[in-house]
Amino acid sequence: MTALATGQATSTRDPGRGRALLEGVALPLAGTAGAVLLWWLAVELFVDEGSFLEQFAPAGAFQALWALLARGTLWPHVLATLQRIFVGLVIATLIGIPLGLAMGSSRRFAAAFSPIAGFIRMISPLSWTPLAIIWFGVGDPPVYFLVAIGAVWPVVLATAAGVSGLDRGWLLVARSLRANRIETVRTVVWPGIQGDVLTGIRLATGTAWIVLVPAEMLGVDSGLGYFILNARDRFAYGELVATILVIGAIGLALDRVTSRLLSPRRRRRPERGPRPDPTPIPATGI
Repeated sequence: MTALATGQATSTRDPGRGRALLEGVALPLAGTAGAVLLWWLAVELFVDEGSFLEQFAPAGAFQALWALLARGTLWPHVLATLQRIFVGLVIATLIGIPLGLAMGSSRRFAAAFSPIAGFIRMISPLSWTPLAIIWFGVGDPPVYFLVAIGAVWPVVLATAAGVSGLDRGWLLVARSLRANRIETVRTVVWPGIQGDVLTGIRLATGTAWIVLVPAEMLGVDSGLGYFILNARDRFAYGELVATILVIGAIGLALDRVTSRLLSPRRRRRPERGPRPDPTPIPATGI
């Protein structure tokens, strides 16, 4: 009887495990293999034999990638790029969360600041490049500025939308207990908006990664963006494509990491009322 129950439990678990393996391993591998196959076919069918475009084929890119990793050539550039995106995201978060709290909690501040925020947000971060170089010189500081100015707005809007969506009952309870503004933010508002803030940081990470690589092509001597230009100047097209693959892989990894950080905390936030449209952001008056 026990063996029968064990067998039934195993058979009950197996379909879920098989589905997880299919969706988590088999299908992603099949999709990746299909993309590489299409890449190979495009080179084989549309590139003339002997053309320099043959250097963009998958075989050359993967060989170059293996050589770069084996020699350790790419690792310093990867570390430099990760450092820049980390610093830029920290700056964007430290600026974006307070701004979002202010916009979500004060109608007057939101009314005064929203036009300015919308105007600056719609300017491409790379448009600030000449000014960034004039203000900060060459090196890492202008890169930090470009990453931060591109990444700050998802954090601001997500934080403000989170404050706007808080259940009014939680705020009334805090007021009835004579909590001051700082205590209300610490005990009610912040726990309630953590999921929204993490969503904003996840979106900001994607924006920062897109801005960072072009920013590294100007005035720095390290990083993946710099290495792409260096490979182009050396006509090392296999290394160029290999670096693009590394950029995509790291960007995907960053997105997955921030997504996993978001999931468990969403379940712990306080109950909310209906969420309004975050643009324009209505203020709540904490």
